[in-house]
Amino acid sequence: MTSTENHDEDLQMTENNQSRQSVQNPVVIVPARMESTRLPGKPLADINGEPMIVQVWRRAMEADVGPVVVACAEQEIYQAVSDVGGQAVLTRADHPSGSDRAFEALGKIDPGGRYDCIVNVQGDLPTIEALAVRQVLKPLENSDVDLATLVSEITADEEKDNPNVVKAVLSLPRGARIGRALYFSRQRVPSGDGPLFHHIGLYAFRREALARFVGLDPAPLEQRERLEQLRALEAGMRIDAALVDTVPLGVDTPADLERARQMLASAD
Repeated sequence: MTSTENHDEDLQMTENNQSRQSVQNPVVIVPARMESTRLPGKPLADINGEPMIVQVWRRAMEADVGPVVVACAEQEIYQAVSDVGGQAVLTRADHPSGSDRAFEALGKIDPGGRYDCIVNVQGDLPTIEALAVRQVLKPLENSDVDLATLVSEITADEEKDNPNVVKAVLSLPRGARIGRALYFSRQRVPSGDGPLFHHIGLYAFRREALARFVGLDPAPLEQRERLEQLRALEAGMRIDAALVDTVPLGVDTPADLERARQMLASAD
């Protein structure tokens, strides 16, 4: 290879890195479906006079990072969001994950590729703080990062061995607020002294990363741990996580629903 070819290759790599350096035009997509084993009809559950999906839409709007679109499988959810002036799009009902549903919705609302980042907010996080939605974009300021997520340090001993609390193993230098995710597990990892991190299921994908992710087959570790994000790691994609102070309440049970009502009532 000649020196000119080397120079051209280096220039192309620099241009590619610069093009990925910062997110310019995000869109927030909230996947939602009525089917839920522990709390049937969850998106329409009443929280202080409004359906839960509307409360999530409001929190996402408060973050003010870009347009907010609810990607829903059923007409009832579409109507609930539309009734308050929100934007919703109907998707197929048989998607295996929220990421797949978000990707279909993205193709419908933006076939031309104007949005370069998709913030995927779960539809059962009615108390999520606007700051958390903004913080998930920070790791994407590093051009090497494909997708970003959030973690919070575990402080309650009972959560450290709870398989429902997903742990993130991070390469996190002392004093840093963003670290590279090396693994996720339902078990207590890593071993030894030091902090443990609770993974928060909020993601920001570069557009090309989301397209690649949904095109991948489920991976062995993903199936073993029942954690979708391991598919990305097994495929060599880079996930970085921003450290935040609190874990938003995910509503999965009637008790969670009542707690969310109380939290939002006290916030008014």
